[in-house]
Amino acid sequence: MKVLATYNIKGGVGKTSTAVNLAYLAARDGLRTLIWDLDPQGSATYLCRIKPKVRGGGKALVEGRRTLDAAIKGTDFDRLDLMPADFSYRNLDLDLNSTKRPTQRLHRLVAPLEDDYDLVILDCPPSASLVSENVVHTCDVLLVPLIPAMMSVHTFYQLVDFIDGMHGRKPEVMAFLSMVDRRKKSHREFAERLPLEHASVMAEMIPNLSVIEQMAQRRAPVPEFAPHSAATTAYEALWARLQSHLNDKG
Repeated sequence: MKVLATYNIKGGVGKTSTAVNLAYLAARDGLRTLIWDLDPQGSATYLCRIKPKVRGGGKALVEGRRTLDAAIKGTDFDRLDLMPADFSYRNLDLDLNSTKRPTQRLHRLVAPLEDDYDLVILDCPPSASLVSENVVHTCDVLLVPLIPAMMSVHTFYQLVDFIDGMHGRKPEVMAFLSMVDRRKKSHREFAERLPLEHASVMAEMIPNLSVIEQMAQRRAPVPEFAPHSAATTAYEALWARLQSHLNDKG
């Protein structure tokens, strides 16, 4: 089982759309796939048409009174399950802080799913917090969407420094440009320059297209309702790169 997290300190960069579309493509390719929506806003849960509710909330999970397996829901898509968001996740930092080894708790919750899933995708809230530390210690790959703007790149540097300064198990950081509008000169320059300057930034990128915004109305992944769109092609290319990388890692 591999664990991938879509994460950025900054919000509004395409984390949830990436998580849902990649999870759909992984399941379509035959992988038993789970999304855990860790964001109390519950956008991934909404897109998957699931009620954002976990009995006992995040506190019951981190205290071991409820397992992930007991709370996971099936989606409308074969081989794709969802661990729903819950509004109580807004207090997850406090809940984690009250446990022993608080930075390892999410890893201990996910580990028992080893025989049930090939891929777990964590859709993370935008923050640098105890939840973030747990995510870093849990995942094999930290997937970071970047919008093509200098402040976004600066935030990425902060994230890399944050991970470098942590102790214990660390993931591989893989970033990509999101919400790219090739009509803009600055976006084209970022798209050409960043993958050359930073080995952790992939050449694959996600365009800024209205069909991705339509996910909220359709409540479905882009490849499901727009299989021939440029956005689907972009997500397929990103997934192909990630799948090849995960396979190479064994």
